Amino acid sequence: MKKIVSLILMFVMSGLSILSCASNTSNPTPHSKTPKDRTMEIKLSDKKILIAFFSHTGENYGVGNIAEGNTHIIAQIIAEATGGSLFEIIPEIDYPHNSYDKVVEIAKQEKEKKVRPAIKGDVKVEDYDIIFLGYPNWWGDMPMPVYTFLEKHEWNGKTVVPFCTHEGSGLSNTEKYVADTCHGARVAKGLAVRGEIAQNHREQANKLVKSWLSELEN
Repeated sequence: MKKIVSLILMFVMSGLSILSCASNTSNPTPHSKTPKDRTMEIKLSDKKILIAFFSHTGENYGVGNIAEGNTHIIAQIIAEATGGSLFEIIPEIDYPHNSYDKVVEIAKQEKEKKVRPAIKGDVKVEDYDIIFLGYPNWWGDMPMPVYTFLEKHEWNGKTVVPFCTHEGSGLSNTEKYVADTCHGARVAKGLAVRGEIAQNHREQANKLVKSWLSELEN
């Protein structure tokens, strides 16, 4: 009798197991949504536009000793194309101009310690609709004075458009860093231009900027 009861229990448990598997098959776990990219349409006309940027002169990697910073050049091109206002982010204690190696060393130390260097002057970004934000790529990040500038302001409802100069690193993760710092802002797809192109091939730099601006508007 005990053997018969055991067999009946085995059949019952087996049936429950089959039903459970059938239930899971008919109701699969939904796939996670694909995260949105940073492509968005931006209307530049009838908007108050600011181009805020940090740039470095003197000895620079790949372009030698320069009187006008790579990022400054791209910022000016954007200003001419959009009619926006320029604001240069300038640290109170300047970086060395005669040794790029020293700049690299200081930039690394500041990044590791999350230093926020004091900057000269300011601009009220809250009065603008769209803020283009420019910087050289230092150690896969923005120079620390840029963070000083960003953290001084409210960004809710603003559109921030990053652009950088580099010699091979592109934007790295700086678009994300901008989004993480500018709370409440929309961060559009950024532009990365090689410093060598900005410095020595202005016509090509112009075409890159204007093509990018056109893509942002369409």
